[in-house]
Amino acid sequence: MRSRMDFRTRGHRFSPMWRAIALVVLVFAACAERGPRLSPLPGDAVVLAFGDSLTYGTGAAAAESYPAQLEALIGRRVVRAGVPGEVSAQALARLPEALDEHAPKLLLLCIGGNDFLQRMSPVDAAANVRAMVKLARERGVEVLLVGTPELSLSGAAPAFYAEIAREFGLPYEGEVIGEVLTDRALKSDLVHPNGRGYRIIAERLAESLRDSGAI
Repeated sequence: MRSRMDFRTRGHRFSPMWRAIALVVLVFAACAERGPRLSPLPGDAVVLAFGDSLTYGTGAAAAESYPAQLEALIGRRVVRAGVPGEVSAQALARLPEALDEHAPKLLLLCIGGNDFLQRMSPVDAAANVRAMVKLARERGVEVLLVGTPELSLSGAAPAFYAEIAREFGLPYEGEVIGEVLTDRALKSDLVHPNGRGYRIIAERLAESLRDSGAI
């Protein structure tokens, strides 16, 4: 009888501890479900959209580029810093000056498509993207990473984008550009969206910013 009572007493005594453990597990699970977080963007914050022709808005009017449409959706200034034809090594060399000039709170990094079109090394592209993320983070600039697809029917982005996002704990949008570029109705040519396509990209990025807590 005593051993049963002792067991019940011990279980009673430690039940608050188990409740605390369960609470911690639930909190971590909830955070994992929400994904990586960004700091809330003040109303006067600058967002730097950095990349190649997809960021420049080739195939549509400037006002239809995804940075311009995103700016209207999130109510923050979004700088359109895309250079058509640029590969990731060139973007890496250009990024420090762009960060100095615009002093952004957040970097939207969308680069790599021209590396794939020119059949350059994906290993080098991954290293350049990683270096850009590291550079921005070292300067206190948060990053939302956007994956660009390889030359394939699936429109899938290479796995290294997701790996870099996990490595640095970044919000990551790896599907929308591939989805747009595999829909003829959303393209201006073989590799660029039209205004409607850029609108979908802007909407998806705005959703990612809301989900991550930036807006």
